[in-house]
Parts: sequence; C-alpha cells; structure tokens
Amino acid sequence: MDKPRIGLLGTGPWASRTHAPALAAHPGVHFGGVWGRRPEAAAALAAAHGTRAYPDVDELFAACDAVAFALPPDVQAPLAARAAAAGCHLLLDKPVATGVADAREVAGAAGRAGVASVVFCTLRFAADTAPWVEEQAALGGWYLAQAHWLGALFSPGSAGAYAASPWRGEKGGLWDVGPHVLSVLLPVLGDVTEVAAVAGPGDTRHLLLRHASGAGSATTLSLSAPVGAADAGVELFGDRGRVAMPSWGDARGAFGAAVDALLEAVRGGVPHACDIRFGLRLTEILAEAEARLAD
Repeated sequence: MDKPRIGLLGTGPWASRTHAPALAAHPGVHFGGVWGRRPEAAAALAAAHGTRAYPDVDELFAACDAVAFALPPDVQAPLAARAAAAGCHLLLDKPVATGVADAREVAGAAGRAGVASVVFCTLRFAADTAPWVEEQAALGGWYLAQAHWLGALFSPGSAGAYAASPWRGEKGGLWDVGPHVLSVLLPVLGDVTEVAAVAGPGDTRHLLLRHASGAGSATTLSLSAPVGAADAGVELFGDRGRVAMPSWGDARGAFGAAVDALLEAVRGGVPHACDIRFGLRLTEILAEAEARLAD
C-alpha cells in the first residue's frame, strides 16, 4: 500500500470537521470516497474535498484499502464487521460499540480477515498527550489517578455541535467521553480488575476503578455539567509526586496521527496498542460500569 485509498463512513459534524479534512490533506493516502446514511450530505462532503460519494457502502469497501468511521457506535459496529470481511483495514471511532457482543463481532471479523485496526481515542494520538501517556506508562510507580471530563453539551447555554446526537443523548458521558479517560488510565495503571459506579446529576457518572498494578482511579464523566465548569483533565500521584496531563486541542492533527498509526500497523504487521482488541476492552469496562449503575 504505497498510497492506500481510505474511504469515510459518516457525514456529521465529526466527519466534516475532522475526518474528511484530515484524509484530504494527508500526503500518504488517497481520500477514496464518502458514504453516508444521507446521500445528499455524502455528496456535499465528497465534493468539498475532491472525492466521490458512494450510494452503496459495499461499493465503497470494494474501492478502498481501508475505511474510517464517523458514525454512532451501534451503527458503526455492524458496518465495521462488513468492511473487515471485505478486506478493508479499520480506523474506528470510539466507542467501538455500546454492546459487548457487537464489539466482539467486530474484533472477530477483523481477526478472521487479518486486517489491521486502530480505534481513534483522541488523547492517544494528540501531539501533546500521546507522548505523555507513553512516558508515564514507562515510569510506573503510580498510586492513584484522578480524572474528570466535564462536558456541557446538554446544558442550557451550550452551543455544541453534537447536542443533536441521539446516541449521546441516550448513552451520555459514560460512553461518549469515558473511552477518552480509560484510554489514558489503562496503559498507565494497567487493566481494570474491579468497577464501582454511581450516578450524579444529569448524565454525570462517577467511576471508581481498581487496576492490575494495584493502583486505583476515580473518574467523573458528564455531558451535562454547567457551561462554566466544562473541563477535562487527568492527574497521577505516585513515587514522583503529582503529574498532570497536558492539554490538547488539535483533533484534526490527532486524527492524522491515527491514520499514520494504521498505515504503520498494515505495513509492519504489528498491531497497534489502540486496536480493535483495546476498543473491545473499553466496551467491556463501560458495559460493566453501566450494569453497576443499573444495580
């Protein structure tokens, strides 16, 4: 794949603001086309970036070496399994799915087809946060993590572009921003071995996790925080004292780095740390937290 063709599934704000511009500007790929559930939106997005719209998703799969997803998770999952079966490498959005069985089906399809995969957890690819995560994971010796991701998407006065997202309205911050936080905590503190969860105001959820290293983490997730309280951060406490994760802001650049990671996994044959198996594990943890909340 000297210059592979990568197609895009999705036409919403995330696709139009991040995925499509990044694919069109990436020097190492051809932007192979767009498919969407709204053909007119797919046509407009494709025209804006010098590619073509596909009315049939299987036709897009046949024309591309890889596909990127900017779809709701439970729309993404079955289409990702079909794409893998068609031989396309996968650049997935988080969460892979909101059901464990669906996420396992994607992982199984990718494994059977032998295709590479990357799950776009933004903090693992952003220029400032990605090396910070790797550095803290290598250092070890962490005792505690405190994390929060307080979005104001559903709060009065918010002008967020994603407020009309039905799946976010249904699943809330646990599933939307939870994968971001977990994608940092797991490589640094180890896999999650125990989950406790309680509900807060609105869609706010508080998670208390035990990790394989013996460390604990406390996380608050929300899409309904007051506008003035909107913030995200991770702090680690351990042998070297307290360390805070740097801020990030360039989602388009981070997505370009995720494209690079997928190309490297394809060419080198070594799975990326944020592959479909990692995406499956995130779904398993979040589903367990959801079950604890239901209890």
